[in-house]
Amino acid sequence: MSGPDARRVLGKVCKDIEIDKRNFEFMAWRSGTVAGIDARIFRISFTGELSFEINVPSQYGLHVWMSLIEAGEEFGITPYGTESMHVLRAEKGFVIVGQDTDGSMTPSDMNMNWIVAKNKEFSFIGERSLARSDSIRDDRKQLVGLRPVNKSEVLPEGSQVVFDLNESIPMSMQGHVTSSYFSSNLGFGFALAVIKGGRKRFGEIVYCPRPDGQVIAAEIVDSVFYDKGGERQNV
Repeated sequence: MSGPDARRVLGKVCKDIEIDKRNFEFMAWRSGTVAGIDARIFRISFTGELSFEINVPSQYGLHVWMSLIEAGEEFGITPYGTESMHVLRAEKGFVIVGQDTDGSMTPSDMNMNWIVAKNKEFSFIGERSLARSDSIRDDRKQLVGLRPVNKSEVLPEGSQVVFDLNESIPMSMQGHVTSSYFSSNLGFGFALAVIKGGRKRFGEIVYCPRPDGQVIAAEIVDSVFYDKGGERQNV
């Protein structure tokens, strides 16, 4: 359940857990009851909005769902699907492992160094791999955002990225588009991509040739397009 009123909706059907910001912090979980059913509630978000994920035994899923819909009527609650979720998460630069990454990428490539605690008093699995010379090259493919020069265009997912349209064929592929959508919040098409040395190339224009001969030009930008400070999920 996601959105600015998620806490108020949950509070109507969950009375035995303190769900205010101070007592139920982001990335925490609690056990309690939701609509009278034993549940585990996780305060995590894949949309960038204030969100709660609710786990109950499968036979009670419909009951809890209908109870939440009823509780949320006064707030205009509505179901949303995976396409909406993907647009929201991509606006925030949240990656899908296996779509925006591959087996060769490191947390640093994804601008996620914060996820690795390098100040541990002991070694950990993968530590040596992260320190290899190949893993810290400046020209590795790195996660960035792409903003089409023509705001109405949407880059096809999987498009190859080139720097120089005048380069002779075969052209040097510098990366590819991993996720691409049109955003109603932003008012333009946007994409996530992995590009060689991408984080040092903000502001540069790159090109995505299409099979029909058309070319889409896009600017390399930060991978977070919306709510960079995370205020919407940290309320």
